[in-house]
Amino acid sequence: MALRIIGAGVGRTGTESLKLALERLLGGRCYHMLEVLSHPESVTHWASAGCGQMPDWDHVFDGYVAAVDWPVAAYWPELSAAFLDAPVILSTRASAEEWYRSASQTIFAIDPSKMPGAGDPGFLEGMFGRFTFELNNPEAAMEAYQTHNRKVRESIDPERLVEWQPGDGWAPLSKALGVPEPDEPFPHVNTTEMFRQRLAEWGLTGSEADHQM
Repeated sequence: MALRIIGAGVGRTGTESLKLALERLLGGRCYHMLEVLSHPESVTHWASAGCGQMPDWDHVFDGYVAAVDWPVAAYWPELSAAFLDAPVILSTRASAEEWYRSASQTIFAIDPSKMPGAGDPGFLEGMFGRFTFELNNPEAAMEAYQTHNRKVRESIDPERLVEWQPGDGWAPLSKALGVPEPDEPFPHVNTTEMFRQRLAEWGLTGSEADHQM
């Protein structure tokens, strides 16, 4: 089963809502960082990619129809080349400042020593080596965010690229996939408060809620 859509947007750009929406539109599973957390054995694929040895993508995404969020977003060049018929969706926030405000309170608050693959540096190095390791530096992180988005826009054919923000709802996705727009509310999940509660439940934070990578 080949991926039918590839997400190039980084975390905290509405990717969990996007995951649910794509699953509704395509009637199949969408890969997301949540899948890595649920299946920590899959870290080996991403650690290999982080060391420059790309895995068999068909094997990695066996049983999935779409893929969004990190670590997928770090490898959008390879994935867009591997699945040439799949539209590439670039999910973003209204501004870099809005994105960083959300990211700094959520994904950047994860204790890296408790992340899946913490014992294999290839996993995190692959993701953030292509982004930035200066996650505690707002200016560096926002510059990395803008650079990432610019590279996607410059590299993907406009006819293949789908730009989407959480407030856009179903329409851009339905159009890109050629499927009817559902007559139901768009799923909006994983607010900052929800994410921080989830981190605490999973034990992924340090001793303080605002611990950062």
